[in-house]
Amino acid sequence: MKKKFKRIRKLKDYRIHREGTSILVVAFLVFALVNAPLWYFFPENVVFNSIVSLTSLVVYLLMVNFFRSPKRIFPGDVENVIVAPADGKVVVIEKVFEPDHFKDERMQVSIFMSPMNVHANWYPVDGVITRVEHQKGKFHKAWLPKASTENERSLVVIKTDDDREILVRQIAGAMARRIVTYAAAGEECFIDQHMGFIKFGSRVDLYLPLDCDIKVTLDQKTVGNETVIATFK
Repeated sequence: MKKKFKRIRKLKDYRIHREGTSILVVAFLVFALVNAPLWYFFPENVVFNSIVSLTSLVVYLLMVNFFRSPKRIFPGDVENVIVAPADGKVVVIEKVFEPDHFKDERMQVSIFMSPMNVHANWYPVDGVITRVEHQKGKFHKAWLPKASTENERSLVVIKTDDDREILVRQIAGAMARRIVTYAAAGEECFIDQHMGFIKFGSRVDLYLPLDCDIKVTLDQKTVGNETVIATFK
């Protein structure tokens, strides 16, 4: 009898992603150390001090916005669906040869994340993680085709309860220099759970069976853990 994976619905209500907590604390202290002496020792320089303070505030709010982590639960039935692992825009839908794991043809769907998108990544299916691997590489612009095979990246392979396998690849971009992957081989994973986090502009590639029914189109905006990318046949 095939094993059925129990869906996890209880999530921690993250307002700021844990990957950003220490960075935001350090940034706050730095901005405070820059602004406080200006106002204390040079209170007459109102215009200059105001410009520095306003610039510090804007930069800090942009950082807070980048590390936001909304609580999301997939609204539909998770059976046979592949859910978007990230917020962003679909930049690739094509049949390709996947060289790292399957070594055969797969349907590739790629989502590009701009610096303004939520950068948390979700698991796209329920299943068991069979392989996790970090691959060093270059830092081309994330929307370029060669980014999939040449950039720094993490590979996660997931097997569903009916023995279908998909590959998820987190890819660093020209600005993104750090990929965080929570997946570990042998663990169960579930839609609604965070798979990892990529800092600054980047992308996520999905490699799916050729007979999947693709539900998105090029340039379509995706919402992580909400948009259905494809369904299994």
